[in-house]
Amino acid sequence: MLLVLMAVTGCNSPTPSPAPPASPATSASAAPEASAAPSSAAPSTAASPTSAPASGGPTGDSPPRLSIQPFVSGLQDPVDIAWRPDDPSSLFIVEQAGRIRIVRDGKLVERPFLDITGLVRSGGEQGLLGLAFLPSGENGRFFIYYTDQNARQVVASYDTDPADRDVAAPSTAQTWLRMADSFPNHNGGSMVFGPDGNLYIGTGDGGGGGDPLGSGRHLDTLLAKILRIDVSGPPAAGDPAYRIPADNPFVADAAARPEIFHTGLRNPWRIRFDRGTGDLWIADVGQGDREEIDVSRKGVSGLDFGWNFMEGTACYPPGSNDCADPHLTLPVTDYSHDLGCSVTGGTVYRGARFPALVGWYVFSDYCSGEFWAIDSSKDRVDEPTIVAQTELSISAIAEDTAGELYATDLSGGQLLRIAVEGA
Repeated sequence: MLLVLMAVTGCNSPTPSPAPPASPATSASAAPEASAAPSSAAPSTAASPTSAPASGGPTGDSPPRLSIQPFVSGLQDPVDIAWRPDDPSSLFIVEQAGRIRIVRDGKLVERPFLDITGLVRSGGEQGLLGLAFLPSGENGRFFIYYTDQNARQVVASYDTDPADRDVAAPSTAQTWLRMADSFPNHNGGSMVFGPDGNLYIGTGDGGGGGDPLGSGRHLDTLLAKILRIDVSGPPAAGDPAYRIPADNPFVADAAARPEIFHTGLRNPWRIRFDRGTGDLWIADVGQGDREEIDVSRKGVSGLDFGWNFMEGTACYPPGSNDCADPHLTLPVTDYSHDLGCSVTGGTVYRGARFPALVGWYVFSDYCSGEFWAIDSSKDRVDEPTIVAQTELSISAIAEDTAGELYATDLSGGQLLRIAVEGA
């Protein structure tokens, strides 16, 4: 059994705790760990979000109750979900040990689409953590984020075998990015292609309690960030293999890494774009007190979400009250560890089956198993609405090609379907 990386003890130590979490889950997890240590942080007086007004919100004042339905079983530690642009009947499920599985027409394909278990260091918060398919569908290329045997975070790509679309071609492996890591926790691992065709990558602060590396406050590191890189076409000659979008916010700053799109994140666990508005939604796992949901509205870049100066809407470290800074962007919503211990980011529903759910951002918590929804058009929601209560260890929420929502239950090895009660 893998170490329980979602353990609610040990987050403030340099390494994850092997103790089981104080939650309904009893299996290992690749979702980020969180501490249950009490906090007395004072409310922040930092500035409100500086992003542009949102659009595309729901038509109703309250979200519908949701039904979380078993869909496919037999998975091993599933941590992410993705879809292939030209394959509407299939979902691709990431297993932490280093495999990608295909679910087609509601059935699990026995043979893995990709198996790189020999390359992956898996356990605790390490492993194969993220997957995104190139939107153009060129060569069936897809990108993965994993921890290699030397404990580095790696972004690599593979092409699909042209003779067999149900398997990747190992000979096409291409490494695009490597990041050295000092601790085994806070590895991030989320990846998604944006409406602009660029690859967005969510990285953790490098681990340890309280960001001892100072990653959230510095622009000379790729850690604690949302990165934005151009991986279209063949790899560039030399190192790095990717290209830097000319309008990235820090390209003219010689002291900053040009890949950076946003900073000030502790451990973003699932980032997703709203296909209706182009807004980027970010779930950031907290330290010992608060979990948060951040948003970057379409066209906005260079935001600082505050870590390790803030944890959610509270000053950090606990007890401090000097975090007022007009350059910081507050979360859209946050909640205390009375309600959970590790947020699992979701997405804004844009499907056709459930009109009452359109425009609501749905997310969950690994420890509590509860699902919440917030109005995606609002820049602040003080109390997210509970829309479903489970005893599952939710490690990912994503949509299929049609915009319908699915989730993974890590402990139970299940793919779940999200529906509206009674619909």
